[in-house]
Amino acid sequence: MLRPDFDDIYMELAVNLAKRSHCIKRHVGAVLAKDTRIISIGYNGPPAGTHNCDEEWADVGCPRDSKGGCSLALHAEQNAILYAVKNKTSVDGATLYITLSPCLACSRIIYSMGIRKVIYLNSYAEHKGIASDEGVDFLRKFGVEVERFNKLLTNVTHMI
Repeated sequence: MLRPDFDDIYMELAVNLAKRSHCIKRHVGAVLAKDTRIISIGYNGPPAGTHNCDEEWADVGCPRDSKGGCSLALHAEQNAILYAVKNKTSVDGATLYITLSPCLACSRIIYSMGIRKVIYLNSYAEHKGIASDEGVDFLRKFGVEVERFNKLLTNVTHMI
């Protein structure tokens, strides 16, 4: 039996975490790891103690902001970073595994927090129907290593 490498393990966990999301539009999961150890996890959704979109607004989703985005949800990578920082865990030098490439706003946070590598499964640009992954472009421009996960996840029965 072959032992899975950590990239496979962490991406598989991110895919499974995405299933926890209450968002009715898109489920995204994230894992922050450092030195072969998980330091934080997250998935997209509203802050704890607020409204769960699939329960409060099951038919239409949460209210939209002035730009048409979700007015409540935190992105999966934001949740993972915030949880780590809240618990006084450094994310400097960490690797972020995420099921959807980061948007530009999240990429600014990723860069500012010193995360050194991002591995993503699906493209935000493809999901949004835009020309390029602006967040990925930003990270690469400023020296963060970014790669698209291109292996088949064998132990996950339902992909996001």
